[in-house]
Amino acid sequence: MTITPAFFHSLPARPTAVPALSSRGVRTGSRFAPWLAAAGLAASQLLLAPQALAQQALVPAQSSLGFVIKQMGVPVEGQFRKFTAQVNFDPAKLATSRIAFNVDVGSATLGSREADAEMPKPVWFNAIQFPQASFQSSAIKALGGGKFEVAGKLTIKGASRDVTVPVTLAQSGSPLATTASGSFSIPRLAFKVGDGEWADTSMVADEVQIRFKLALTGVGKL
Repeated sequence: MTITPAFFHSLPARPTAVPALSSRGVRTGSRFAPWLAAAGLAASQLLLAPQALAQQALVPAQSSLGFVIKQMGVPVEGQFRKFTAQVNFDPAKLATSRIAFNVDVGSATLGSREADAEMPKPVWFNAIQFPQASFQSSAIKALGGGKFEVAGKLTIKGASRDVTVPVTLAQSGSPLATTASGSFSIPRLAFKVGDGEWADTSMVADEVQIRFKLALTGVGKL
C-alpha cells in the first residue's frame, strides 16, 4: 500500500481532550477548577486555624499564681507551682475569646513542710478526690488602657461560683510578649476549703486573695 498525503486527510479528526482524572477519580478540567480552588482554600483555612490558636500559650517559667490568707490576722503568702492555661484571645474579637485555667491543688505551698503536707488533705483541698481547680471564662469586657474584666466560673473542691476577674495586659518586645496580671478575692468557705475546726474565721480568715502574673505568647497587638 502506498501512503500518500490523501491518506492522512482521510483519517478521523483528532479526538477532543478528555478531562484528566485525579487519583480519587475527580475531574480536573477547567470546568471544575473554580470549585477545586475554593475547596482547597477552605481546607487550608481549617488546617491553619488550629495552628494559629496553638501559638497562644502560657509560658510557665515566666508565670506565677499565688494566694494570701490571714491566719489570726497575720498575712501568709503561698503559691501554686503547677497550672496550665488554654488561651484563645483576640482583642478585636472579645465575644469569641475564651480562657480556661487549670490548677493542680496538690502543688500548693506555704513554704512550710508541715503546712504543705496538710493542704492536700480532705479538710483543705482534698486533692485526691478533687485534684484540680479550674476557671472557665464566659465573657470578656474591655475597659480601656489594656484593662479587662473576665467573667467566668471558678470551681474548687467540686463547688462552683461565678467570679469576675480584673486583668491588666502589658505588651513588649519582638516577637510580641504579653503579660496578664491582676488579683481578686474569694471566700474560701464557699468552696469548703478549711472545714471543721478550720471553719473558724478567727483562726483563718474567710477571704483569700488570689494574685497572678501570666506570660503569654501569640496574643495580637492591643
